[in-house]
Amino acid sequence: MRIAIVSDAWRPQINGVVRTLETVARLLRADGHEVEVFGPDRFRTLPCPTYPEIRLSLFPGARLAHMLKLYAPDAIHLVTEGPLGWAARGFCMSRGIPFTTAYHTRFPEYVRARIRIPLSWSYAFVRRFHSTSAAVLVVSPAIREELSERGFENLVPWSRGVDIAAFRPQPRTELDDERGGGRPVWLYAGRVAIEKNIKAFLDLDLPGTKWVVGGGPQLKELKRRYKDVRFFGSVDTDELSQRYSQADCFVFPSRTDTFGLVMVEALASGVPVAGYPVPGPLDVVTDPKVGALDEDLRTACLAAVARDPADCRRHAESFTWERCAQQFFQTLRPIPRSCWHPLKRRAVPDAAAS
Repeated sequence: MRIAIVSDAWRPQINGVVRTLETVARLLRADGHEVEVFGPDRFRTLPCPTYPEIRLSLFPGARLAHMLKLYAPDAIHLVTEGPLGWAARGFCMSRGIPFTTAYHTRFPEYVRARIRIPLSWSYAFVRRFHSTSAAVLVVSPAIREELSERGFENLVPWSRGVDIAAFRPQPRTELDDERGGGRPVWLYAGRVAIEKNIKAFLDLDLPGTKWVVGGGPQLKELKRRYKDVRFFGSVDTDELSQRYSQADCFVFPSRTDTFGLVMVEALASGVPVAGYPVPGPLDVVTDPKVGALDEDLRTACLAAVARDPADCRRHAESFTWERCAQQFFQTLRPIPRSCWHPLKRRAVPDAAAS
């Protein structure tokens, strides 16, 4: 099958959405399918306001339509509710082409964290985007229930996985951090942005040392404000794996994530998780042996740090990318060949300079 994935989130961004797409595409190709990702790297872009690391495609409709016609896929999946997602949706609807979508990000909550507009407005915008989707893939049971209550339809489960070879327990080394207070090491990894609620973690009175791994628009501000915290910035997979394995507890302060892939990576590294009892943590920390959730984040941290690393590793092994890719493939809706007739399949254009 020839599969087109349209996503506003793509390289060089580093986040859970991109890692999920890369892994699913790799596994589908290994099974003999063709997969083409149509991301911002193929279009002229502008930096997203308040988040310049994210590039927004500028008027992508005509170019994207041309590229999709050339590729003539057997199925189309739309990942995000951004310019590319809306352009692809319009293309499909104008030609009667079925497509699937995914709800990766609590977009309304992210918008409210930056611009104080009613959630109902943002949810109406997102609900309209998904309303014509043949299947809306949602990772978290809690999020599926919430979306259903808000009028979303055609919701189907989509699991996540973890690379248990890349993220694994490793021998602990002595800390070489002059700003730290020794162990335990409390780690946050992910985007450093306001919607991640990182200050709630950094403000906690905890013994030991706090680490933050990741880049984002809040990085400079937090580095300036929290002199006793070690910030590593964006890192590659090898270093990320090393940071996980050296931590004693992974702290996930976000209240707005749909899942939180970093929590599973931490568990695979033998590191227990502390967080709030909200969607995301509730769907990952389903066994009290692997972490603790509490409305008092400090209480959750002090409870979680005592968990057995072996239990954490075993729990993470239940999350498989193979199952994730299989669920994705099974929800795709075949496109009748008549939609592309009399077009001939050809190679799509290379990436455009941003």
